[in-house]
Amino acid sequence: MKIYNTLTRQKEELKTITPGEIKIYACGPTVYNYIHIGNSRPICVFDVLRRYLEYRGMKVTYVQNFTDIDDKIIKRANEEGTDYLTVSEKYIKEYKIDAEGLNVREATVHPRATENMDEIISIISALVEKGYAYRAENGDVYFRTNKFSEYGKLSHQPLEDLEAGARIALGEMKENPMDFAVWKAAKEGEPYWESPWSKGRPGWHIECSAMARRFLGETIDLHCGGQDLIFPHHENEIAQSECCNGVPFAHYWMHNGYINVDNKKMSKSLGNFFTTRDVAAKYGYEPIRYLMLSSHYRSPINYSVDIIEQCKASLERLYNCRSNIRFMLGSVQGDIKENEKAVVERFDSYRERFIAVMDDDLNTSDAISVIFELVREINTAVSAANNPSLALVKAAEDIFTELTGVLGLVYTEENKSLDEEVEKLIADRAEARKNKDWATADKIRDTLKEMNIVLEDTPQGVKWHVAE
Repeated sequence: MKIYNTLTRQKEELKTITPGEIKIYACGPTVYNYIHIGNSRPICVFDVLRRYLEYRGMKVTYVQNFTDIDDKIIKRANEEGTDYLTVSEKYIKEYKIDAEGLNVREATVHPRATENMDEIISIISALVEKGYAYRAENGDVYFRTNKFSEYGKLSHQPLEDLEAGARIALGEMKENPMDFAVWKAAKEGEPYWESPWSKGRPGWHIECSAMARRFLGETIDLHCGGQDLIFPHHENEIAQSECCNGVPFAHYWMHNGYINVDNKKMSKSLGNFFTTRDVAAKYGYEPIRYLMLSSHYRSPINYSVDIIEQCKASLERLYNCRSNIRFMLGSVQGDIKENEKAVVERFDSYRERFIAVMDDDLNTSDAISVIFELVREINTAVSAANNPSLALVKAAEDIFTELTGVLGLVYTEENKSLDEEVEKLIADRAEARKNKDWATADKIRDTLKEMNIVLEDTPQGVKWHVAE
């Protein structure tokens, strides 16, 4: 497999530290609010990366953190008249609801910043001892950016260019505008932890360095996250981790592109800011996941009502294929026929094509195209007119489930109450036709049509699906 490494700006063959195993760190949410649709993209994309690597036989250790102490969390707690712990616990639970809705699997470990204070303090202590960090008079501790000669290697920006735009904010006591906080002395009324420098809390960047080292080691295979994290967050992680540990922090870096709303940057001030929960309430979670995978992960994505509706329609085609397969499974029998063997071989060719495009920098967009070509082949092969064998239909089910499963799609089971209602109407229609009560039969068919149900009379019985 080849991936585009942000660090080297080129596609590279993925070679892991331990053959057959991979250690991945993914930056998780700061839990002070519901996740928005922009947050959903890395969550879905890197869930697919994990699924695909496991599909190819690798053992994956996948760590995704929760930042559960932060300025934004403290601000939200003050607004709600509560404490940071109540806020973070609430939004971790809400995150898990959204993640489950998006069919995102739980990480191997979901560490929290507040549960890793010993590791954080250990790293800061080492940085101070080595001269890479210093304590300011007010108890803050800052990292000396200009002491790390490779600073800027991830964002590919020379230090002098970065320094040109740097400023020292009110209340900061830095030696240099580019220095960043690894420890913040607590202000009045803020939560704090004891440390050698002051009662305070960690800076945002140091948290991920600590959790990555604790759960994955000093050097990890792959670090991933949104494009917006390249600078300064990931750049700072590299600086503090490599200065502390004396070894490379991560061999590969993957970053997903931005999401625009109606071709504009998503922003609360523009009134085009949408939480995942809000969009899911209108359209369901799966169209959101589909949207995130419909373009290459490094390309920008545009969200609009028309586009999410298109995603729903595309998913309907996949669900109708699954429904067709399941109907035929209960209606046919027999071993593979001679003339069906070539069809099964073609099914296998779709797997090969799927793997080829996914091996090319996780190209989920092309992978979806392969699946839709497979769907056309399956719909033809298992149609009632072709009177397929049970063995052929099972082969179709296996390849369809296998490939959609790697992308985490087609995961919603049918609406059982709808199934029961439709099946009853179909049975009533069959009884009316048997009794030559054509008026009642036609009325039932019209009712089904209003429900967007399409009927098809086949030798195996009446087949139905929801219209696209």
